[in-house]
Amino acid sequence: MPRQEHEIAVMPFGDHLEELRRRLILALLGIAPILVASLVVGKRVLAFLLGPIEAALSRGGQPAALQVTGVFEMFGAYLKVSIVMTILIGAPWIIYQLWKFVAPGLYRHERRFAYLLAPLSSVLTIISGLFLYYVMLPMILAFFVFFNASLPVSPVAAAPLPEGVTLPALPILAADPESPAVGAVWYNSTLGQLRACVAAADGTPIVKGTAMIGHALVAQQYRVADCVGIILGFALALAVAFQMPVVVLLLGWAGLVTPGFLGKYRRHAALVCAVLGAVLTPADPISMLLLAGPLYILYEFGMVLLRVLPASRVAGEESSSGDVYARPDDQ
Repeated sequence: MPRQEHEIAVMPFGDHLEELRRRLILALLGIAPILVASLVVGKRVLAFLLGPIEAALSRGGQPAALQVTGVFEMFGAYLKVSIVMTILIGAPWIIYQLWKFVAPGLYRHERRFAYLLAPLSSVLTIISGLFLYYVMLPMILAFFVFFNASLPVSPVAAAPLPEGVTLPALPILAADPESPAVGAVWYNSTLGQLRACVAAADGTPIVKGTAMIGHALVAQQYRVADCVGIILGFALALAVAFQMPVVVLLLGWAGLVTPGFLGKYRRHAALVCAVLGAVLTPADPISMLLLAGPLYILYEFGMVLLRVLPASRVAGEESSSGDVYARPDDQ
């Protein structure tokens, strides 16, 4: 005869605390080498994250250079990126330790729900990051770079050259020359910089450049700390927003909503998605639509999942016999 749900082993409270302490220590020890590796590659990852901003400035005809206005600004951005990367890469290990602590207290059917939701949530988080980097950021940045450069300015006066005056001509190159002579000057159209080859203290030729702003009322020179904060803020907002199917499944499994109910209130859901798009973004029309659209698609996807995977199917057909509710200690 199958064991009943109330026939379970009970762990003393002190043993629970000891197990929790052990799992926390294992989690910290596991992410320690990940933190070291993240600090090693942190600069490369920071440059990768700032890539869309650099590309947007270049496409908008602006100097592709960012500013550091504080002594610790760059180092702070580097640390922030390294720590966030450590948490993201170490999340599976941390979740595994949390699962090892919680799983002994769950019934078999409860563990089945977790086995489905954990991979789904992870996949949705990865998709949100890819969507942010390759779709959302390029479009948002292109909009703002164009908007910031669109302010009208007074025309620059032009007059004939005074008699006997000639203008020097600089070569306009798409790339730096391979071996420029010391004193050579040129304009790099790809970088938007006036470049010159000068001699270092030991006589070694080096190339230096200065950004050419152009005739605009606003010089777009963004701070590294602000850019990193915007990217990480967007990433967090999208990672949370893209959990819409998980929320729909949980509500459906708890009996609070049904697929028919969700379908009946589609228009209300679209309105909620639009509001979330405005709240979780700077409220410009581009980013709001780019978030509200995927949110509604994920809402529909959640309805499909709820129809395909009702709570009874996830729990298992044998749940009626009672053995699906057995805990590990009862098996």
